Amino acid sequence: MTAESPELPLAAAFPDADREQWQRLVEGVLRKSGITEAAGAAAEDALATDLQDGIRIRPLYTAEDAPAPVGHPGFPPFVRGGRPEGGAVAGWDVRQRHAHADSRHANESVLNDLENGVTSLWLAVGDGGIPVAELPQALDGVYLDLAAVALEAGADFAAAAEELLRLYATRGVPLSEAAGNLGGDPLGLLARTGDDGALDDRLTAVARLAQRCAAEAPGLRALAVDALPYHEAGGSTAEELGASLATGVAYLRRLTAAGLGIDDACRQLEFRYAATADQFLTIAKLRAARRLWARVAEVCGASPGAAAQRQHAVTSTVMMTRRDPWVNMLRTTVAGLSAGVGGADAVTVLPFDAALGAPDAFARRIARNTQSVLLEESHLAKVIDPAGGSWYVERLTDELAEAAWAFFQEIEAAGGQAAALRSGMIGERLAQTWQRRSRELAHRREPITGVSEFPHLAEPPVHREPAPAPAGRGSSRTESGGGLPRVRRDDAYETLRSRSDARLAATGARPKVFLAALGPVAAHTARAAFAANLFQAGGIETVQESVDAGSVADAFAGSGATIACLCASDAVYGEQAAAVAAALKSAGARQVHLAGKPGEHREELTKAGVDTFVFAGCDAVEVLSSSLDVMEVA
Repeated sequence: MTAESPELPLAAAFPDADREQWQRLVEGVLRKSGITEAAGAAAEDALATDLQDGIRIRPLYTAEDAPAPVGHPGFPPFVRGGRPEGGAVAGWDVRQRHAHADSRHANESVLNDLENGVTSLWLAVGDGGIPVAELPQALDGVYLDLAAVALEAGADFAAAAEELLRLYATRGVPLSEAAGNLGGDPLGLLARTGDDGALDDRLTAVARLAQRCAAEAPGLRALAVDALPYHEAGGSTAEELGASLATGVAYLRRLTAAGLGIDDACRQLEFRYAATADQFLTIAKLRAARRLWARVAEVCGASPGAAAQRQHAVTSTVMMTRRDPWVNMLRTTVAGLSAGVGGADAVTVLPFDAALGAPDAFARRIARNTQSVLLEESHLAKVIDPAGGSWYVERLTDELAEAAWAFFQEIEAAGGQAAALRSGMIGERLAQTWQRRSRELAHRREPITGVSEFPHLAEPPVHREPAPAPAGRGSSRTESGGGLPRVRRDDAYETLRSRSDARLAATGARPKVFLAALGPVAAHTARAAFAANLFQAGGIETVQESVDAGSVADAFAGSGATIACLCASDAVYGEQAAAVAAALKSAGARQVHLAGKPGEHREELTKAGVDTFVFAGCDAVEVLSSSLDVMEVA
C-alpha cells in the first residue's frame, strides 16, 4: 500500500452480511433438500444439534453469542489456562500409564517410554498392578529427580505412597526435588468399588500424606480427584465435572480440618478428566473445569496463586472399540489434540489396543508418538489457548460450566460426594444418562466407525494377552461389585458380533442375509449399501443379487441365507415389493425386511410378508438382535 492508497481491512471490500441473510440462504438449501419448509430462526434451528446436559449446538455463532470476557491465561478464572505461558515453553507433560503386574516387564516398558518421549509415569500399583513391594524394581534405572511419578493404587494408596517416599530417600533424591502425585483418592475408590467401610480411615491417611507433601515435597501432590469413574459409568460431561467438583470440595474440607491452610490444601489436588474424540466438547470441558474450580477456591478463601486447577487428561476408554481397533488411533489422536488445546497440564494417550488386553510394544510406541507429533511437529503447545475467542467454544464452555455447577449443587444438597455415592443418587443419575445415550447408539444417531458404521467382517481379529484389572475397579458392568459400572459405546454391538463369531466357530460360516435388489442399479444401490452396512454391524454377512418376483426364489435358495431384505426405490417398491416379499416367504425366508420407511404401502407389504422396515434412525440393535434370534433358531 502507498500513501496515495491507504491500507484498508480486507473485509471492507465486501458488503456486511447479517444473520437474516444467512437464514434465507439456509431456507433455500433446506427446501431444495426436502428437509423442511421452515423459515427464519426455525430454519436455523433445524440444523441445530442436541447434546447431553440440555446443551444445544447451533450451526452459526457470532459475536452476539460470546459470553462475558474470561480474562487472561494464568489469571482467574483460569478459563484460558492455569499458567500465563501455557505450554509454550515446555509443552505439556506426556504421561503414559503402566499396569503390568510383572515388575520386570513394567520396568522395560517404563525405560522404553522415558527414552522415547515420555516425560512422566502413571503407575498402577497394588491390586491389579505392580506389587507395592516391587515398586523399586519397576523404577530401576529411572532418574526420580527428573521423571515425575503418579501413582494409582486404589485401596493400597497409603502403602504405595510410603514405598515411593522410601525409594526417594534410598536413592538420595531430596523430597524437595520429587514431582508427581501419590494418588490418594478415597472417594474415587468408593465410586469404583462401593466399599466405604474404611472411608474415614482412608481420608485420615490421605490427609497425613498431604500434610507431609505440603511440608517437605512441594512438587508432590497427595491426592488425585479422578473423574474417570463417572465418565466410564456413562455420565455426561457436566456430570463428570460436577462430581469432580464435589469430590474436590470434600477433600478441601478434610484437609483444612486436619490443619492445612486453604492454599496448601488446593495445591495437594490434581484433577483427572477424560478426553474424547468430540474435539470441541473436550476443549470446553477442560476450560470449564478450571473456571468452576477457580470459583470454588475463591469462595473457600484461596489466593489466586493457589486456585489454578492442575489437570491430567486421559483418552477415554468409553470411546475405544474392540472391533477394528485401528480406528482407535484416530480417536486417541483427536482426543490428545483436544486435551492439549484445552490446556491440560498432563496428557495420557492410551494405546489403541487397550480395550483388548495388555497393549503390545507397537501400540505403546504409537501412543507416545501421537503426542510427539502433536508437540514437536504440529507445534500444538506453542499457541496459548488456541481455542480462546472462538464464539462457539466460549459459549460451549459457559453452558457446560452452568450445567456442571447445577449438578454439583445437587450433590452438595444430597449431603456431599460420599453421601451421594452411598445413597445411589449419583449412580442412578449416571445410569439414566447412559440409558439415553444407549438409545442414541442403538439407533445409530451416534455412529461408531468400524462398528455400527462401515464394519469390516473379513478383517482378522486382533488378540492381546489379558490385562490385569485396574486397581480398585472391575473391568465390566458385572465385575464392578457395588461400585459404578464401566461401559463402552460398542457394548451392544460387541454382543451382536460375539453371537456371529460363535456361529462362525460352530458352523464355519457367519449368519447371512439375502439382499434382494429390485429394479435398475440406480434404483437399489443406495438402499442396498445402507442395508449391507446395517446388517454387517451385527456380524451378519450380506449376499446381494438383482432379482424380480420370478427369479428371487432360486436366488434366495442359492444364497445360503435364511432371512432377506428388499432394496429399491419407493417407486420400484410400489411395483414389485409385494410380489417379491410373497415369493421370498414361499421360498422359506424366515424373516423379510424392507430397506426404507413403510410409507403408504405398509399394510399391503405387511400382508405380502414384509416383517420389518429398516431405515436411518431405526433401532438397529433390536433389528439385528431379532434377526440373529431367527437365524439361530433356523
